[in-house]
Amino acid sequence: MRVRKRVLKGRDGEIALAPETLDDLWHLKYIIEKGDFVFALTKRKADTVADKIRPEKVEKKTVRLGIRVEELEFHRFSNRLRIHGLIEHGMDAGHYHTFNVEEGADISIIKTWKKDQLERIDEAEASSKRPKVVIVAIEEGDADIGLVRHYGIETYSHINQSSGKGEGTLREVFFQEITDHLVHAAPESEAIVVAGPGFTKDDFLKYLHSREQELASRVVTEDTSSIGMSGFQEVLRRGAVDRIMEESRIARESNLMAELLKEIATDGKVAYGTEEVRKALDYGAIETLLVADEMLRMEREKGNIDPFLQDVENTQGKIVVFSTIFEPGQKLLALGGIAALLRFKI
Repeated sequence: MRVRKRVLKGRDGEIALAPETLDDLWHLKYIIEKGDFVFALTKRKADTVADKIRPEKVEKKTVRLGIRVEELEFHRFSNRLRIHGLIEHGMDAGHYHTFNVEEGADISIIKTWKKDQLERIDEAEASSKRPKVVIVAIEEGDADIGLVRHYGIETYSHINQSSGKGEGTLREVFFQEITDHLVHAAPESEAIVVAGPGFTKDDFLKYLHSREQELASRVVTEDTSSIGMSGFQEVLRRGAVDRIMEESRIARESNLMAELLKEIATDGKVAYGTEEVRKALDYGAIETLLVADEMLRMEREKGNIDPFLQDVENTQGKIVVFSTIFEPGQKLLALGGIAALLRFKI
């Protein structure tokens, strides 16, 4: 995320920014709310008499509009965020318009900012300066490549050893195919974790050193008991991503969820579900509040969660917002969307 301008008086004001990655668009889904005022350059049809007579000749003009947000949709697979609302500034004021925000677009948001939203922007801006991570989970004859994003791990490709075309033994052809995929999946700025059971990962790294020195120089290895998504999750739990990305959002969420489930299993210092968590706040017992992003968004629309969050902060509690695209966030939703790790059992 590139922040171009920040003009705030207290929590009120304007932040102009440019999302640079799909992760940034996902962040914006939870930063922009219904009622916010958003400016962006967009294309709109010019409404003239000639246009009405010959509609096939209508051309779209690039204009800067300001809309009052009513709806947002994050289209993960088309790499865009749709922001829909009533035009309040610019041509055709009083009509509705939709911004299709993509990577590289410039937008400006005017609103009363909440603390977690400002923290999201700071996190996204800082993360753009850190290396990104690609995970290769490999065992004999099978490999999966995953891209570590803020909202979770996205599977990039699956490769099997077969009688495919290529020079050398089947194993060399298999390793070369993985290497070809990595060349495209891991641009220069990205780090690579090669993980899996047994010695296949070590053999693959030796092969990579012989073919792609630059790629191999960015590799760290990690032992896991499996490949696929479970192998990716194991890499996160073992801290390899944390070591590379300093404070990986999804690795942190995985660890917190593991701690939460452990406390639940042992009837320990934990509360989950709205009623139990509010009771824990009354006792001043909340050490870390875990809240699912979708629940936070829905409760904000009702207007009754921010005073609660402020009370948590006033009692020195930390707040962590979980992505519901990623597995720990989905587990949190199944527990009611909100939970807390406590200072003491109540």
